[in-house]
Amino acid sequence: MAKLPETVAAFLQGRRFAVAGVSRDGNLPSNHILRKLRACGYDAVPVNPNTDDLAGERCYRDLASIPGTIDGLVIAAPPAVAADLVRQAAARNVRQIWFHRSFGDGSVSPEALAECARLGIEPVVGGCPMMFCQPVDLAHRCMRWWLALSHRVPT
Repeated sequence: MAKLPETVAAFLQGRRFAVAGVSRDGNLPSNHILRKLRACGYDAVPVNPNTDDLAGERCYRDLASIPGTIDGLVIAAPPAVAADLVRQAAARNVRQIWFHRSFGDGSVSPEALAECARLGIEPVVGGCPMMFCQPVDLAHRCMRWWLALSHRVPT
């Protein structure tokens, strides 16, 4: 197994993660990330501002409504909402934020990254936990390799 990038290793040391951007239909990357984190033994909590229910499971509309500690936030939502999610995370003292991105902009926005800098949060930008949580499927191993060529995943 290849050595994990430092930022990824630090993020994955957490045990409880909020995953923002999950959908009710269950087919977005955020839903896959939620399931993968759970399969790897993490406590992953879904966040969607438009629903309290995700296929019969409790879903939270924002980070403030999640009970207990949150060790990290995966943002797999539209870039337009990323900065607000960063501010919500900071209000909860969440210091680990991972911005999902494969091809295209993903969830990354200049405003969100500026908010991270302003709030003293060093984000993980690019790729997703599915490229690093073992076991990594062949598709995500290949995607990680391909995206690394263009510096779109943490290295």
